[in-house]
Amino acid sequence: MDKHTGLPVVGMVGGGQLARMTHQAAISLGQSLRVLAVGENEAAGLVAGDVVLGHHTDLDALRKFAASVDVLTFDHEHVPGEHLLTLAMEGHVIRPAATALGFAQNKLVMREMMAGLGVPGPAFAEVSTVDDVVAFGGEHGWPVVLKAATGGYDGRGVWMLDTAQHARETVPELLAAGTSLLVEAKVAMRRELSALVARSPFGQGAAYPVVETVQTGGINTEVLAPAPGLDDSRVHEAQDLALRIAATLDVTGLLAVELFETDTGLLVNELAMRPHNSGHWTMDGARTSQFEQHLRAVLDYPLGRTDLVAPACVSANVLGAPELPEMGPDERLHHLFARYPEARVHLYGKQERPGRKLGHVNFTGERMEDLRNRALLSAHWLSHAVWLDGHEIH
Repeated sequence: MDKHTGLPVVGMVGGGQLARMTHQAAISLGQSLRVLAVGENEAAGLVAGDVVLGHHTDLDALRKFAASVDVLTFDHEHVPGEHLLTLAMEGHVIRPAATALGFAQNKLVMREMMAGLGVPGPAFAEVSTVDDVVAFGGEHGWPVVLKAATGGYDGRGVWMLDTAQHARETVPELLAAGTSLLVEAKVAMRRELSALVARSPFGQGAAYPVVETVQTGGINTEVLAPAPGLDDSRVHEAQDLALRIAATLDVTGLLAVELFETDTGLLVNELAMRPHNSGHWTMDGARTSQFEQHLRAVLDYPLGRTDLVAPACVSANVLGAPELPEMGPDERLHHLFARYPEARVHLYGKQERPGRKLGHVNFTGERMEDLRNRALLSAHWLSHAVWLDGHEIH
């Protein structure tokens, strides 16, 4: 407990933008959020008042950090599972638990678990040799999707293989480097969706509106809330599926279930057990932001309302431009607010570099198409200092 406030201290492993935004939510709740960051100039380290420097793979650093907080949670999924099991055996409270987090850390383990539960997903196979991929492609058709079982994110750790020859050129090198692999059938999908839910240790669950996520080059560039044109039965199917997974795995905190919508139904793509890019819209578009909800969940407080505050909300990611603009970020913000005073900007305090997630922009309102145009124009302006006038969504 914090001796000044009498409130619990939450420890978040990882000093990135998710910890930074969780810190914002903690302030309004009167909570003390302690952050374990690799460096003081990480996104959270620049704003949080209680930052401990240490690496998430260092058991001693984790042990000391866990001993100083009431509950341990995460802004990423890269803490070794064996370290978390050790901390749990020593009596530290970890949410989500290592047993749950392991399914988000390893895509092959997740796929096998989902298949055992009868949860729909693409056909998959473990890869030990290049022949495994060649045989899989022969059975399920080319192209196939090769994935690193651990460590991949934002399109990294994913390879689209078009032919058996392509597989023979790619797979042996990855296996030789020690990369654990699985192969999946390429899904003919209409679009990608995300079902974000929260679950508390008490067992209370809450589901946010299902959203559509738009990907560009393997990176999420837009989130549309609620997913346009998704019928009620499909919304309930996605939410029920996410809540069932959260209960089955005993998840505490947030769970994002990334989904493919196909002509025949929904397929699970991946899981994330933390605040998620597909939930950034909730900071301005929902009654309770995903960051406050995560804190409520890991502290076992009653969960907040999840409904939209307006008919629609669009979130667009600000990604670093190929070349650094001459105009500084302060002047870019000045021009943006002059043009769109209603824009809600969330910047992460990161140095600009090509393709890097620098922040996001949220717009709430009545018409999704108008919001998308404004959000995309704003995000591009903030990264490139160029207005894409005339840009339209079709």
